[in-house]
Amino acid sequence: MQQSQLAQFPINFYFYIVSGLIHGAVWVGMWYWLIYKKGGSNFVQQKKKAIKGNAVNINWSDVIGMDEAKQEALEFVKLISERARLQQIGAPLIKGLLLIGPPGCGKTYLAKAIATESRLPFISISGSEFVEMFVGVGAGRIRSLFKQARELAQIEGGCIIFIDELDAVGAQRGVERGGGGQTEYNQTLNQLLVEMDGIKDKPYNIVVIGATNMSEKFLDPALLRPGRFDRKIYVDLPDLKDREKLFEYYLRKTNYNPNIKIDKLARLTVGASPADIANIINEASIIAARNKKFQIDMDSIDEARERISLGIKRRVRLSPQERTRLACHEAGHVVITYLAAPTKDVFKATIIPRGPTGGATWLTEKEETFVKDMNLLLEEIKIGLAGFEAEKIKFGTTSSGVGSDFDQITRLIHNMVWRWGMGKSGLIGDFEQKLQDQSLSYSTSTTLNKDENSILEECLNEVDNTLKKNWDIVERLIEELVKKDELDFDEIEAIFKEFGKSRTASDANKNN
Repeated sequence: MQQSQLAQFPINFYFYIVSGLIHGAVWVGMWYWLIYKKGGSNFVQQKKKAIKGNAVNINWSDVIGMDEAKQEALEFVKLISERARLQQIGAPLIKGLLLIGPPGCGKTYLAKAIATESRLPFISISGSEFVEMFVGVGAGRIRSLFKQARELAQIEGGCIIFIDELDAVGAQRGVERGGGGQTEYNQTLNQLLVEMDGIKDKPYNIVVIGATNMSEKFLDPALLRPGRFDRKIYVDLPDLKDREKLFEYYLRKTNYNPNIKIDKLARLTVGASPADIANIINEASIIAARNKKFQIDMDSIDEARERISLGIKRRVRLSPQERTRLACHEAGHVVITYLAAPTKDVFKATIIPRGPTGGATWLTEKEETFVKDMNLLLEEIKIGLAGFEAEKIKFGTTSSGVGSDFDQITRLIHNMVWRWGMGKSGLIGDFEQKLQDQSLSYSTSTTLNKDENSILEECLNEVDNTLKKNWDIVERLIEELVKKDELDFDEIEAIFKEFGKSRTASDANKNN
């Protein structure tokens, strides 16, 4: 019996050896196929499709609503085009351009227009495409990208690399804390820095354009130093005149009613980005078609704005008590806006449920402000408290409908005291940062909390007094909202005039 088992041992041993070799060969073959054959475009050897500058199809005239940024970009184009002359006089060559600004403001559009104007090949890639879980893959993709750019530059005389969402690959480097993710990220960013440094060592006309929605402080300092991203262009939200141009541009692409007042639309969309305005016109065209209209009119645009901001109208059956409570809440917002916030107008008040909201009060700014002072911030706090206080006066209790108002108020008051030095105690500094660093004392924290409560109580008292003094107007607004569901600016203005209250209407809502 023992001899039989010994005789079988070599057979089992060789079987396991051969089986292991086969499995190992299959495993290695799969990885070779995945990385070097099938996965070459997805892993290290990433080949992006380049577009010739004259085929990008974004002309300079298509870039609307950013005149200052366009002027700076045009200067950048001239520097690229005059690269040879710069070399002759020994001037430093431009290697990088950083576009910074909020989402939807046209950073990608501007980069494509630069490619069209300079007539250089354009390679577009997102920063997230460099990020992988495998160490070394991101760096390999960076090398592959710049190799492709050098080949194009030799043939076409130059190349533009556009890295969108640069913060995904260009954020500040950190220390590896296990798992290899940070090491991979650091290597990818290091390779980008090396490749950008290598541009000056070769006579290639390669320019890197990066775009980010994040603040500069989130990017690695090595990426921002002179010699890498040499130029910065801030692509900000459009002002009043720019919004008018944007509405004209997008409306020209549609069949619209010539009676639409574009200047009024521009004033009603303070804070809207070019992408927001394009979305409004697109949605308005869909609504007009659904309503069997042959032109986009003002009603279609108003409906589009409300649908985008608040969502589609919901068929929710509200009880009479709920409708009255919603009307009371919105009436409070309207009265305080009208009587205690001179910088704002009420465009519309509604108790029609949309999205997560049961009702809404649409406000418009009379004038655009770049920096908000304490008075403007206090106006916003009073308006936010008005719905809560109106419910409390009429019903004795409030509802969950004040949740979103309180969320905005709480954050605003916190920033005023903890970050902007607007508390009564006179404490100044960024105490939020100290709190994160765990260097804030208990006494200081207590004082700051008292400052917050002081602002809240003063605003609440003023709102309470104003509403009680003008409660007849509140009740009149409640009555009309329950009856009509919505009140526009003219209807609201008429109610205040009934009670001898009036103020100069802002240009945003004039109908002449």
